[in-house]
Amino acid sequence: MVPELSGWAVAAIAVLGVLAVAGGVAVFVVDSMARATFALLASFLAVAGVLLAFDLVYLAVITALMMTMEMAIMAVFMVMFMMNPAGLMPMTMVHNAKGSAVVGAVAFVVLAAGVWTVDWPTRAGDPPPDTTRQLGEAIMGSHMLVMLVIGIALFATILAGTVLATNRGRYDRFGAGLTAERPHDPVPGGLPRCPPRSCCRSCSPSPPA
Repeated sequence: MVPELSGWAVAAIAVLGVLAVAGGVAVFVVDSMARATFALLASFLAVAGVLLAFDLVYLAVITALMMTMEMAIMAVFMVMFMMNPAGLMPMTMVHNAKGSAVVGAVAFVVLAAGVWTVDWPTRAGDPPPDTTRQLGEAIMGSHMLVMLVIGIALFATILAGTVLATNRGRYDRFGAGLTAERPHDPVPGGLPRCPPRSCCRSCSPSPPA
């Protein structure tokens, strides 16, 4: 059952709903995976605001905290691994744009029609006095072991990705003193270092006289 909402709550839900949709659209419009990540975070935070307006405080806080941490970690991985993390080069976030637009529009129409045409069941009985406690027991009771395993697996994945991304630094490539003539790479082909008094414009602001 939908609780009785004040005029301010209805207005907030309408505004936050528009912001959530706008954030979702921005994911496919921006030129960077990192920007798309933060656009998705903005969309999820708007959804958390909608839950808060419905007086679902526990779900709102959990959504905001979980999505904030998840998107922050995702942004770090995007910067480490993606070819264009900062959007410095034009790129598209959409593949098969026409087909995906048709599928998205059809799915939206079907879901929206279902919301207004389905005969939703009515509640049988009264809600429990503390719904937050009931939800917590349902999640962390019989599913406690699953939640612990998933948490450890996600943490191990983060550590493994970081180790893989930072396996070799500049000191591994050019030595402790950064004095190696060529980088010590597993695959040969690295460019040599410029000599100390190079006339290369990329190494010195102006060529020597």
